[in-house]
Amino acid sequence: MNSLTPFPTSSRAPEQVAFHRTELSVILSLYGRMVAAGEWRDYGISTLRDVAVFSVFRRTAENPLYRIEKRPKLRNRQGQYAVINIDGHVLKRGHDLKTVLRVLERKLIRAVE
Repeated sequence: MNSLTPFPTSSRAPEQVAFHRTELSVILSLYGRMVAAGEWRDYGISTLRDVAVFSVFRRTAENPLYRIEKRPKLRNRQGQYAVINIDGHVLKRGHDLKTVLRVLERKLIRAVE
């Protein structure tokens, strides 16, 4: 009658990986600038068991131009953030989201004639 039931701990991994509010604010800031420049038109967010993905589209009915991925399992290795192009090539990977997104900000810089 004196048996104790252990309280479940929160030490287990979350069931889904998602972007934090501060991460989304950095991503949506870049997204807004690219929309204003006429480069991007739509986006989608996916939260899966091991990865969160922010996909960027030029048009709604096509494949994403870029995917911004967050993989917490790679936090201690190459970095948990990555930008991947339409062909599946990793353009940039790192630990800091702002640094990783700089590869996309170069698209905003154009020569003025």
